Amino acid sequence: MLLKDIIRKGTEAISSLYPEREAREMVLAYLEHRIGTSRHTHIIDPSYEVPESVCEDIFSAYVRMASGKPLQYVTGRAYFYGREFHVTPDVLIPRPETEVLCRAAIEHIAGKGSVIDLCTGSGCIAWTLALEKPGTEVVAVDISEGALGVAAGQDFSEEMSRTGASAPRFVQTDVLEEPGTELGMFDVLVSNPPYVMDSEKVLMRSNVLDHEPHLALFVPDDDPLLFYRAVARWALKLLKPGGYGIVEINEALGPETEDVFRSAGFIYVHTIKDLNEKDRFVAFSNVPR
Repeated sequence: MLLKDIIRKGTEAISSLYPEREAREMVLAYLEHRIGTSRHTHIIDPSYEVPESVCEDIFSAYVRMASGKPLQYVTGRAYFYGREFHVTPDVLIPRPETEVLCRAAIEHIAGKGSVIDLCTGSGCIAWTLALEKPGTEVVAVDISEGALGVAAGQDFSEEMSRTGASAPRFVQTDVLEEPGTELGMFDVLVSNPPYVMDSEKVLMRSNVLDHEPHLALFVPDDDPLLFYRAVARWALKLLKPGGYGIVEINEALGPETEDVFRSAGFIYVHTIKDLNEKDRFVAFSNVPR
């Protein structure tokens, strides 16, 4: 079958869920993954034929995408900070805005520093910090066994052998419980915890609501800051003097999240905007900055 016809069929299959241009981009991205074509192959070579042996697999993927399954779960991969990560429905799909958190954290890792990542999910933050700052010790925790399996299974062995970076250490624990000291003390603490209120579900696309793990997304309306109070407790116990923390937040709760860390005793508390100029992160420290 001609590639241009396969693109047309895929776009038609999922255009009821996405704007046509977005649907087409998703189809082109899937085909690039599945058969190695570029976004321009069908233009450069209008007669490009796709072997019948793979067409059935492609159309099966279209059916999954038409059901709302995110493209990243169909391909099993997502890109974050210039690297390819393996993803499954056990973990949230990494978002570009979270790269701002990584950049801020990297700026505060001096030499062979130490980092703890709470609610690590796919491990995209933990791995990024470990790889961007070779020699840094990174510990990452999550309550989900499935998520930890995905995070620990990320394969950056080639980059690690080239740069001398070490893999993060992944630990299963519930951040809502009181932290122990057995994990050590850290220069930097990062976290992208659940922060979407249950009442905000009506605002979400079905491809997120029906497919991404609710454990990693939602908090009750009557206590939307429970994870930030927990993060503050961990930070008080595990951050070294002069340590730095940064968390991703619900844009509707910026001042309230700041208050959590101020009330916990942190001297420096500051909101940082994301790529869309929305309040998306709160940074904090136990010393003035």
